[in-house]
Amino acid sequence: MPGSAFEKYALFEFGLTFVQKHRRLIRPVVLKEIKKFQGCGKVVNGFKLFVCEGCHHTKKVAYRCKGRFCTTCSVGESEEWSRILANEVIQVNHRHVIFTIDEGLRDVFLQHRYLLKDMMDEAARIIKEFFWKKAKVEPGIISGLHTFGSQVNFNPHVHMLVTMGGINQKGEYVDHDFIPFAMLRKQWQTVVLKLIRKNLNAEEKRKVQPRLQAAFNNNKDGFYVHAPKQKGKIQEQLRYIGRYMRRPAIGLNRIVAYDGEMVTFTYKDKTDGLEKTETVTVEEFIARLIRHIPDEQFKTIRHYGMYARNRKAKVKALLTKWQKEVKKWFVKAGAKLRKRNWREKFLMNNQPDPLVCPKCENHLVFKGEVCLDDGVLTIRVAVCNNTKKYLERVIDYLTSQQDSKEKEKGQFA
Repeated sequence: MPGSAFEKYALFEFGLTFVQKHRRLIRPVVLKEIKKFQGCGKVVNGFKLFVCEGCHHTKKVAYRCKGRFCTTCSVGESEEWSRILANEVIQVNHRHVIFTIDEGLRDVFLQHRYLLKDMMDEAARIIKEFFWKKAKVEPGIISGLHTFGSQVNFNPHVHMLVTMGGINQKGEYVDHDFIPFAMLRKQWQTVVLKLIRKNLNAEEKRKVQPRLQAAFNNNKDGFYVHAPKQKGKIQEQLRYIGRYMRRPAIGLNRIVAYDGEMVTFTYKDKTDGLEKTETVTVEEFIARLIRHIPDEQFKTIRHYGMYARNRKAKVKALLTKWQKEVKKWFVKAGAKLRKRNWREKFLMNNQPDPLVCPKCENHLVFKGEVCLDDGVLTIRVAVCNNTKKYLERVIDYLTSQQDSKEKEKGQFA
């Protein structure tokens, strides 16, 4: 059936073929992420063993890759991150602020990816300076970089979660729910153009100068900056914005067809607000997709102001002390939320309990764990000698299967 889960997985598996064909042109981090995806959810890369205490039915739960190319893992991580974020930040009104750039400058950032961090830093600096100048407060900012547009094209822009107010020098929280769009747009345009000119060498600047001039001439009001007021409960606002900031370039639900050669996906057209479809070759689709894999160690989420990692604890302590004096409570003093395990995620989504035996409905008990150690399957945990012997047999079987596949590949290479 078109758009089935099998076809969608086969589409991403095509990434391996794409890599073999274009290896010399692909960034090392992309090769690494695609390799991780290839092993996602496969027991040959490690698993946990559960055994039914009633009928002794066995269940192997394979490790997930948690990679940046894997849409399934990205969606799960996004949901979990937003849940924890909504609990940790200060429980005050926030705005979802978006900084975009001129379309003609997108390729400049694609070719000079090191500018993306500076883009995030500069956007945060503009917001911090505005709050300090107008209200003498330091806001809290969590910034997320999106490099993708609705058509999976390269479109770098910054999403921010910004407190509508901040902490002053006395340790008090002061509200300030006003953002001057017109002023910020012109400032942001100036900052981006200066950023590019400052970091490119003479030859690179000569090549992009026409684009810089066009970006200035075509945006008389500056680059687009948007910060709609949020409605509803604060916790719901925070979770929604958090999910949006961490969302992957494309979700599996948007891929509606794949026939081995062409991919059809849905997207929302920003010009008229309508949902449309686009069909491209599978190579074009993968090429678009891998552009959004960040460079090694690049952080797509960054914290500034009150939320900066070296300031967060001190700010919370100051605000907690002040709250006791004014009897106004919005800083949570509760324990940090832990990440939900895989079973809890199943139950939260109203799915069957994965630790209930599908045959006799007794409980499945953890018995052992196998992981990759320098590419070799190794027993990490075995609760008893019988489990150890069983895991050794499983490892022997999986290893022989892998060896057979490698031999087949060698014959047809």
